[in-house]
Amino acid sequence: MTEGHEFRPGLEFDVGALERHFALHLPQHAGPLRVRQFSGGQSNPTYLVESSAGSVVLRRKPPGVLLPSAHAVDREHRVLAALAREGSVPVARPLLMCDDAAVIGTPFYVMEHLQGRVFWDPTLPELPRGSRRTVFEAMCATLATLHGLDPVALGLGDFGRTEGYVARQVARWSKQYVGDADAAGRVDSMERVIDWLPRHAPATEPAAAAVHGDYRLDNLMFAPDALRVIGVLDWELSTLGNPHADFAYHLMMYRMPAVSVGALQGQDLEALGLPTEDEYVAAYCAQRGLREVPDLGYYMAFCLFRMAGILHGIRGRVQRGTAVSPQAKRHAAAVEIVADLAWQQAQSTGLR
Repeated sequence: MTEGHEFRPGLEFDVGALERHFALHLPQHAGPLRVRQFSGGQSNPTYLVESSAGSVVLRRKPPGVLLPSAHAVDREHRVLAALAREGSVPVARPLLMCDDAAVIGTPFYVMEHLQGRVFWDPTLPELPRGSRRTVFEAMCATLATLHGLDPVALGLGDFGRTEGYVARQVARWSKQYVGDADAAGRVDSMERVIDWLPRHAPATEPAAAAVHGDYRLDNLMFAPDALRVIGVLDWELSTLGNPHADFAYHLMMYRMPAVSVGALQGQDLEALGLPTEDEYVAAYCAQRGLREVPDLGYYMAFCLFRMAGILHGIRGRVQRGTAVSPQAKRHAAAVEIVADLAWQQAQSTGLR
């Protein structure tokens, strides 16, 4: 039963089956439901589910053949539940987890519907200059709070491997680059960085923390009437990992060229009322009680390399004719730019 609901093609499900499941397991939202799928490119399809009691959000594993570890909505539900219990990092409170694929075709979970504002462009053109720094302060403080939590105390001590996070990521993206080289071509800077990263890995890593994996401005929701974070969104890539690498990934907003809306490279930050990269790093350190972020230059080179690897994979899909995003060709054209940035960053560390 999908009549009267809004689904993207191929991502429909039986709303009547969901109504029957809610009647048993989420009775406060039982009764006739209206389902509207959110637009956008989330790899886990996301839907607004409305009832007479209000709205909730449903995220499900997509249909089809998937890698065993991909689209693990149960992991998203678990980290949300842990953070909601602890209370320091704002998240949408999870309400229901369903592992039974027979209900709507794939496993899913349901969480509260947060209503607020999402800022897509880090230059924040919709805000007055004097308010923009407040957004960056809130964004930085929220990530620092996450990284300061004890995974064991959260009940997430087994949420991922606690050692070798960056080494595994370097190996993974290096292998993917080689696999895509026939279609996407070889890139000199990528190959230099692939050689450089394993040879210069930090001798020690910080204690593993819960990391978001894709922490950026448009994955935050702010209150409708205040510059306060009310929810960190899209926990699909969360795991236990290296918090300094997670921070470096977030810090790339200062280094990335304009391959997406609102890149900060080349922007007049003072005129925009935004903190500089050094000021932002200092704010994170102050929140974490650190004198510095050790090996930040290495982690930045790694994150730029990983981003170049993502773009290289997109180029491979463009060449094979399997890319579906209208932005794919623009992203594919940026491989050399980002790979060169990664190699320049590696060289700037002074490690040879």
